[in-house]
Amino acid sequence: MTDHTFYLAPYDPDWKREFVELGARIKHALGDTALRVDHIGSTSVAGLAAKPIIDIQVSVASLEPVELYKPQMEAIGFIHRADNEELTKRYFRESPGGKRVHIHIREKGSFGEQFALLFRDYLREHPDEGQIYAAEKQRLMLLYPNERQKYVEEKEPVIWEIMRRASRWSQRVGWKPGPADF
Repeated sequence: MTDHTFYLAPYDPDWKREFVELGARIKHALGDTALRVDHIGSTSVAGLAAKPIIDIQVSVASLEPVELYKPQMEAIGFIHRADNEELTKRYFRESPGGKRVHIHIREKGSFGEQFALLFRDYLREHPDEGQIYAAEKQRLMLLYPNERQKYVEEKEPVIWEIMRRASRWSQRVGWKPGPADF
């Protein structure tokens, strides 16, 4: 069965509005536990084609205990995916039937948190790099239309190539994360 959101859509300015609504709900629910709430991923980069799934990163002081944020996230309709294999984050998704949302809770200052912010900021500053990334995603989408995991795995080489350039750029400009979206 094909995932109904497993396709690339042209950039949609409504993605920013959707994030603002969701980000505000999350920040309100978590209060000071959420040190940052940021729009990340392809939907956060104006002009970039993306799967129409809003990615949100919530930065917290510590991932454990998960009870510091799990009940509040569930109260506003997000489901903790304890089966997520990535141990550097906690992952939440929309409730059944809801619009697709991926929420990545990471420790503030962690490699994963910084990686997501640098990748986003670099693509925002370098639209030509975004187009390279979009072209590769489109190519892989056509190669693996029903194999989401294969698509994700095959994106890694281009992501790391872009991050190599982003790292050099970050050193030249003295990059650090700007203010949080929330």
